[in-house]
Amino acid sequence: MMMSFGVAGVLGIVMMSQAMAQINVKNAWVRATVGPQKTTGAFLQIETKTEVSLVKVESKAAGMIEIHEMQMDGGVMKMREVDKVICPAGKVTELSPGGFHIMLMNLKKQAKEGDQIALILSFEDRQGKRQVVSVNATVKSMAASSTAMTMH
Repeated sequence: MMMSFGVAGVLGIVMMSQAMAQINVKNAWVRATVGPQKTTGAFLQIETKTEVSLVKVESKAAGMIEIHEMQMDGGVMKMREVDKVICPAGKVTELSPGGFHIMLMNLKKQAKEGDQIALILSFEDRQGKRQVVSVNATVKSMAASSTAMTMH
């Protein structure tokens, strides 16, 4: 009886680990800042086997973090804060310059090329269950990024 419970417990942990491993975050990077600049963007790719939404981002590197989207409005590109980014199952969701992205504001120090910035991403599934994924984003220079984006 104890053996069965032990095996069931181990299987439960393995199944939970597999369920929690459904979200893969890759190619995370942050645009380098210049001098006293206190705002920058973070960009990454999210792959998930089940639909989730990116609902929150945290980092000790910034005093305030928001998820933003760039959109054309009357021929003018505008940036606005969004509550979440929906990440469809089986597809790569790209947070990139000119689209959805993460704004790091009130930076504690300059983001210099080659630095690593730890980001804590909170995802929520359709049932409201949260999952947290930590990732280190590499700081890249403006020249290293392929698309220009105007920061606040």
